[in-house]
Amino acid sequence: MAENTERIYTIELHDVTLGYGERVLMADANVGFGWGELTALIGRNGTGKSTLLRTIAALARPQSGVITIQGDNVSELSMREVASRISFVSTDDVRVQNLHVWDVVALGRAPYTNWVGRLREEDRAKVQEALALVGMSAFAEASMESLSDGERQRVMIARALAQDTPIILLDEPTAFLDLPNKYEVCLLLRRLAHEQGKCILFSTHDLSIALELCDTIAMIEGGEFHYGTAEMLIESGAMQRIFERTQIEFDREKGNVRLKR
Repeated sequence: MAENTERIYTIELHDVTLGYGERVLMADANVGFGWGELTALIGRNGTGKSTLLRTIAALARPQSGVITIQGDNVSELSMREVASRISFVSTDDVRVQNLHVWDVVALGRAPYTNWVGRLREEDRAKVQEALALVGMSAFAEASMESLSDGERQRVMIARALAQDTPIILLDEPTAFLDLPNKYEVCLLLRRLAHEQGKCILFSTHDLSIALELCDTIAMIEGGEFHYGTAEMLIESGAMQRIFERTQIEFDREKGNVRLKR
């Protein structure tokens, strides 16, 4: 985790309640996500993980409370302003036809191009940099349909990087990947958070990855929001309540987490 007490690039939830009609998914949440951190968002299906990510990205509104991005109420920002601060990678299995990798990544520059969408030299440099960061430079001219699942996910992360935002939100980025690719993608996200100073929040059902690779964990359980390090959530009992059949132990001497099924 980057060491900076100012936490410049941050998401803050102020008494945020999410839900649909009479159904409350999460009530009165107060938390701040800092820059240079990789945070996993975990919880059972239907608890509100995707809703929270979409609400932070200004694609939905909370029932009550305020979400601020770098101190500004996200609901008061224009979509262009939001796009210059937050990039969002959805859970969809991307099957883009008739587009090359370069073209897809270049879409991330949309908030900065002129009205005809013409790329400047600066935009092209950002696309090249994003491809290099995810190890996909050699695939720039490849068609999207020719890529593996893991390669396509790297392209979508590259598009988010090309958008050049301090905050990246990802909804189940490893959902369609096998175990080796899950770890590769999450190791990439960890490196980007630490080396590029990004605030990265992603939802996942992969508990082992969340415990092993993330700086902090956010958890929605029974309408309540929990946040902290893996050790904090294990010792509070919050983690065990949601994963009833998995024994989770924290080795204080080694500083790591062990799962016993």
